[in-house]
Amino acid sequence: MAGLLGSTVTIGACGFSAPTFAQDALEEKDNSNIIIVTARKQNETLQETPVTVTSIGGDTLDKFQINEVADVVSRIPALNVQVGGSGAGGQISLRGVGTTNISAAFDSAVAFDFDGVSMSTMRLVQASFFDVEQIDVLKGPQSLFFGKSASAGVFSVRSANPTADWEVGGKASYEFEEEAYTVGGYISGPVSDTLGIRVAAQYQNIDKYVELEAGTPSVFADTGKGMKNFVGRMTLQWDPTDNFSANLKLNYNHNYGDSLLGHSDIDCGANGVADDVFLAVPGVSIPSNASCNIQDGLYPHPDGHPDLQVIAPGTTGADRYKGQSYNETNTVFVRLAMDLQLSDTLTLSTVSGFLDLDNEHADHFSYVGILANGDPGGLPAPFTDSLTQHTQELRLTSDFDGMFNFMVGGFWESRSQPLQTSQNAFLGSFLFPDSRGITYDWVADRTTKSEALSFFGSMSLDITDQLELSGGVRWTDEQKTHRTSFPFVHNALTFLNGIVGGIGLVVPEGFQTGPVKFSDSNISPELTLKYQATPDLNFYASYKTGFKSGGVDNSSLPTASIQLVVPGFAEQYPGLYPDPEAARAAALSSLIYDSETAKGGEIGVKAMFGNGAFRINTAAFYFVFDDLQVQNFDGAAVRFLTINAGELTTKGFDVDWSWRTPVEGLSFSGALGYTDAAFTDTFISQDPDGIPGNADDVDLDGRTAARAPKWSGNLAVDWRIPVSDTLEFGLSGNAAYSSSYFAGNNNFTDYVQDSYVSLDGAVSIGEPDGKWKLSLIGVNLTNELWANTVGDRPFLPAGGDDRIVTQNRGRQLFVEAAFKF
Repeated sequence: MAGLLGSTVTIGACGFSAPTFAQDALEEKDNSNIIIVTARKQNETLQETPVTVTSIGGDTLDKFQINEVADVVSRIPALNVQVGGSGAGGQISLRGVGTTNISAAFDSAVAFDFDGVSMSTMRLVQASFFDVEQIDVLKGPQSLFFGKSASAGVFSVRSANPTADWEVGGKASYEFEEEAYTVGGYISGPVSDTLGIRVAAQYQNIDKYVELEAGTPSVFADTGKGMKNFVGRMTLQWDPTDNFSANLKLNYNHNYGDSLLGHSDIDCGANGVADDVFLAVPGVSIPSNASCNIQDGLYPHPDGHPDLQVIAPGTTGADRYKGQSYNETNTVFVRLAMDLQLSDTLTLSTVSGFLDLDNEHADHFSYVGILANGDPGGLPAPFTDSLTQHTQELRLTSDFDGMFNFMVGGFWESRSQPLQTSQNAFLGSFLFPDSRGITYDWVADRTTKSEALSFFGSMSLDITDQLELSGGVRWTDEQKTHRTSFPFVHNALTFLNGIVGGIGLVVPEGFQTGPVKFSDSNISPELTLKYQATPDLNFYASYKTGFKSGGVDNSSLPTASIQLVVPGFAEQYPGLYPDPEAARAAALSSLIYDSETAKGGEIGVKAMFGNGAFRINTAAFYFVFDDLQVQNFDGAAVRFLTINAGELTTKGFDVDWSWRTPVEGLSFSGALGYTDAAFTDTFISQDPDGIPGNADDVDLDGRTAARAPKWSGNLAVDWRIPVSDTLEFGLSGNAAYSSSYFAGNNNFTDYVQDSYVSLDGAVSIGEPDGKWKLSLIGVNLTNELWANTVGDRPFLPAGGDDRIVTQNRGRQLFVEAAFKF
């Protein structure tokens, strides 16, 4: 049985070299050191593959109740995961490089790969996973084998496959802090000599996923906000002949929660005073109910203002929103992988993927608000955010006996991402009622359609028995078309258009932008040189590049200036726009963000001693990211700033080790990471007056990037103690450390998360072969709360400095019973 965290550094035949770190465990048998990864789209051992990979096996996932992406951070230095919030619904960062959580338009810089299909929507970080064989986190650019949206790395989840013999397993647990129970199980085995099946399902019910501060005006004030998760999967493995195999996975995930904002608290800034919610147009202030204490694990999220609950008929939330928040996601994922051995030396592989994700949520994006009579004062906004994705990958791989081998392939992706929302920014209802009784400023329909095509090739050349040269290149072309329309605009706002004059304050009701298009292509090369001095000592150096496509911002507000994107509009106002083409180009530029690219390299050494009992791996990296995609929010102006940071440079080193001690069943492992990530060119992160080049512009050139602690690491122990032939006692623990870091890319006075240590532990007793086991599990035992992201709280008054701080979950204590036969 695997231990808590082991480590392996590996280099292989084609692709890039880098250290490979396996934080899965080492058994006492030498062959238990072999961990299979698919970092280069083929099965290889960690000792072979030239990619920086941290692997966590299914045993560790089960042992510590790791059921979602955010649960992994304590095992992987320099990884940051935020769950919840508007826009993307989450974010993943590696080595200080990631994508903001507030933009649903951006692809993630860290691709999410599920069973060989890459997906760039970060709303998947809210989903649960179960019956997982292994998680691999690939650090650094991975464009050669994973294509676009892997400029900073890949988070790969590989689910379990059918077993050779019939097997049934299950587990049930209760968690005391959040008052949650989880039940799950699987059945797996051969249907015939050529067909295997595995069916797995898990249900989770959490009563107090988010607990509210005392006095919060909400129906959830006493009970807390809960969450329910169901995940089900069927896997079929078909091997009709010796040279053909097919693997089909059908997945369904349903997630329902009482909150989208999740663990988002309010930091009250330098003055320590909670700022009112200030509505500039009607001149209305709503007092805040925030306690300004972000370390108590309690959150100030109110219910909706009673005068702001009438939604346009036929739009999102009209038949559902009753003043309380909700967040529901249904996800269907289908993947078919097939391998055909054309000859003894050539294999043709295909991977077909389909993803259908539908999310509907409503929450109160003022984050606070209590009226004089004690009623809730939250400002609501209902959303639907959907994604339909089709992908197809084709690869031809050689396995020659000689010095040369290759892989060539192609990839196609088609995506449609509609988003609808009712929103408030000006609060026209507080000026005078809309004639239709609707209490929102506008309804927005925003749809982005994209299509990507790429071709890639890689090769490896054994120059000598010890020296290997490998490399490859990928060409990618992506086209995106975005449309925004505003089918409803509040009467009060259209009335103000006549008062403001010119092109008005907001767009007219029914306005459509028409198609706003973006296209880009990229060539991403990679090169690796590896020298194997001995079977247990390797040196390597690699050059890597990465690419993440640009696109069109889908968070634009219906301010009048957006009309300039329509051909011929500026010509109607020659006095305001003497150069109409320049005016249209500027309007389009404000919506379009450029592609993000990366280049750099890694060098490293990996070594094994004592027949693999002790391993230590070191690697140094240096990467430069051009046009890093960033979206910040101006809380006073209530507007998004979508920009490309000029340049981000990230450099540092990783050390990873594991030791299988001479004591039976006892192993230790650990990792240490040093990261120096900073902006190294002009980056205007804030522009309060909206006029570029003014003195109020904030240039972050020279500042450390967000979510980039200088030092991070972990130390783990796993001890399995035989009590008798039929009984085994288990003791495991993990300590994770992070030094301080900025939590946002807003300004030089951003919130700084102090250094912290989190502790996990598990004690178990059971049958050595896993036929039954009882466990007591503690996650984040010291109840450390840390900041993942930070940004302005919406609707700030002049001089207001309140900030939204998104946090991790607190302490969790589980009792679990499991069986397998």
